[in-house]
Amino acid sequence: MATYISLVKFTDQGIRGVKDSPKRAEAFKAAAKKLGVTVKDIYWTVGHYDVVTVMEGDDEAVTATLLKVGSLGNIRSETLRAFSAAEMGRILANV
Repeated sequence: MATYISLVKFTDQGIRGVKDSPKRAEAFKAAAKKLGVTVKDIYWTVGHYDVVTVMEGDDEAVTATLLKVGSLGNIRSETLRAFSAAEMGRILANV
């Protein structure tokens, strides 16, 4: 499965309900699981982003998960495809 890292910012709506963000995170994990995505970690952060998530799944499942949670209006996300050292080694063998 592919690994994805999402950098998340709260929207105005999301920050107003920030006290509910741990509950929303659990709901996110459950929704992701139903779509075949494993949420490996969720971190609340200080700085440019409010939350960082690490997920594993296929492209379509991860995209559906992020669109589903984004449509609730509490967050905006920027998602990166991450590669392990082994994956990068295989990629670089073709360069």
